[in-house]
Amino acid sequence: KMPDKVPVEKIKETAHQSARASSASTLVRRYRAALFQTVLVLVASAFAVLTFYVKTIPSFAIDLQITKAIQLIDFPMFVSFMKLVSWPGYSPQLVVITTLIILLIYSFGLHWESVMTLVAASFSTGINLMVKDLIQRPRPTSDLVAVFAKLTDYSFPSGHVMFYIGFYGFMGFLAFSLLRHSLKRSFLLAFFGGLVVLIGTSRIYLGQHWASDVLGAYLLGSLTLEAYIQIYLWGKTRFFVHQPVGTAEP
Repeated sequence: KMPDKVPVEKIKETAHQSARASSASTLVRRYRAALFQTVLVLVASAFAVLTFYVKTIPSFAIDLQITKAIQLIDFPMFVSFMKLVSWPGYSPQLVVITTLIILLIYSFGLHWESVMTLVAASFSTGINLMVKDLIQRPRPTSDLVAVFAKLTDYSFPSGHVMFYIGFYGFMGFLAFSLLRHSLKRSFLLAFFGGLVVLIGTSRIYLGQHWASDVLGAYLLGSLTLEAYIQIYLWGKTRFFVHQPVGTAEP
């Protein structure tokens, strides 16, 4: 009879191990969800505080110090590189590049992805314009810093930075979630990530935004990007369900 009990004991032990693993996995997921939600609250709070100060205080001394420090770099190649980083964010090339990328995604059969890419591009611009009109902060002037090209709209938050985070950030998310591990995937992630990281420095260096404009755009842009991703994931199982899924590689 003893041998008959061995398989039973093994089954019970396996069940207990599975239950413990499931419980641990649930705790990890809850911890990560709580941590992520905390980060979102902190980012939103930081943006709210920064916006309040920008609205009530005309200028920050540290903004001027940061711009002057960055503009001490005057190598011709660096100047050209900073201009190149910002170039895709101006019209008409912004519209042309965005349209071509959306059409390219659609041509791969990724229809829901193309819709959400359009949403990311449009809403990032729209939200930025609304906040700018609300805050109405003037741009840096040539008597304070070197201004490479004068722009007439408001300064806070940076439109370039918000667009790059929303559009190129979402493109990076699609590359990460849809493509298999490959050199192409790594290149796309580095390219889109590089644009998002470098655009902030570019806007300050060209004298078209203060550092606080850029910081505000990174904070608000991160929140909007997360919203686009959540909407995309929510709609992935509801719209265009017959298109390629996560394992597809355009």
